[in-house]
Amino acid sequence: MNGQRKMWRGIAAGAAVLAVTAGMAAPVRGAADAASAGRASAEQADARAGLRITRFLGERRLPHKMTVEGTTFGGVSGIDRDPRTGTWYLISDDRWRYDPARFYTGRLDIDPSTGAFTGAEITGVTTLTRRDGSPYPGFGKPESADPEAIRYDPARRQVLWGNEGDRPDETHEGIPVSDLSVRWAGRNGRHEGDVPLPANLKQTDTHSGPRRNFGIEALTFTPRGIAAMVEGPRYEDGEPPTVERGAPARLTLWSRAGRVRAQYAYPIDRLPARPVPPDGATDSGVSEILALDGHRFLALERSWLQGVGYKVRLYEFDTRGATDVLDRDGLATGGPYRTVTKRLVADLGRYAAPVQNLEAMGWGPRLRSGECTLVVGSDDNFSEEEVTQFLAFTVSGCPRELR
Repeated sequence: MNGQRKMWRGIAAGAAVLAVTAGMAAPVRGAADAASAGRASAEQADARAGLRITRFLGERRLPHKMTVEGTTFGGVSGIDRDPRTGTWYLISDDRWRYDPARFYTGRLDIDPSTGAFTGAEITGVTTLTRRDGSPYPGFGKPESADPEAIRYDPARRQVLWGNEGDRPDETHEGIPVSDLSVRWAGRNGRHEGDVPLPANLKQTDTHSGPRRNFGIEALTFTPRGIAAMVEGPRYEDGEPPTVERGAPARLTLWSRAGRVRAQYAYPIDRLPARPVPPDGATDSGVSEILALDGHRFLALERSWLQGVGYKVRLYEFDTRGATDVLDRDGLATGGPYRTVTKRLVADLGRYAAPVQNLEAMGWGPRLRSGECTLVVGSDDNFSEEEVTQFLAFTVSGCPRELR
């Protein structure tokens, strides 16, 4: 980090914040045990019912391409919170268009009593470095990085980040192969190790393996491990989504020590609308996941349709009963398999218009009422037509112990 810290306060976007009722007085010791048991029973019931959004707390935005410690802020593709300090980690997917691969730190202010979402603030920036201590090369160069997800581990005091990698295709024929990766880094950005990827996520320059821009986009810790999902189907797994049919994306599970445990197919929806014109460009897939427990997750499904804009839905999905496809090279052939099951939680377009490129999701602080908070953030693509936006919610059915 540079010497002088620069702080930026979030801009209110006019979303109303709903009031909560005043908290009850603290119970005496005997009643406390009953109250605790009651809360645990309620949480178990919520878990069985699944996660639900109970309140929209509001929206905050940050200025377009603002300067933070000499870097250009934007491209937020992943967020996570250190529960011990309240510090948020935000990763940028800039590929040295402006600055090298990096993550930011800051605060998102959610009042613990009322749930009021009062501000967003960026306080610092850290460059991610390779094993030799040098920054990652930029777009179109060997070993370039495309950071798309970040999680903070309080026990290790390190961040885990996902890199989408790069490869040539019909639209970018001269691009060198840069592998997908899931990597540990210190809070100073220094490389601290890799999580081994299964062979079927190896990047190639042929029509095999992950497609370009369909690499690792989503990352989360589970209670005893790590999970990551590629954004869309590998070549062997079928074509990307259309208005007629969906497509599978692979979710990979590791132990915390980095041993691959399983891989499951997640069914991406069909495109929610036709682009304009009908043969226009589309981009649809899973932009982030967040664990609820060892087998239940949240997923952001984000679509961009030419002439239409963004559509984003929040799903809960469950791996129980799904086929482990780790040893299956292709999903488009080879017989039937069971995908994970999923349930729609909300169409996020109802909370703020126009819908933004929502790519980031993390748990906020638990309120004094016992409610959990969930924050979803957008990647502005450094475009003047898009914004860096944070949406905050209270939810039921969240993990009993938030990271």
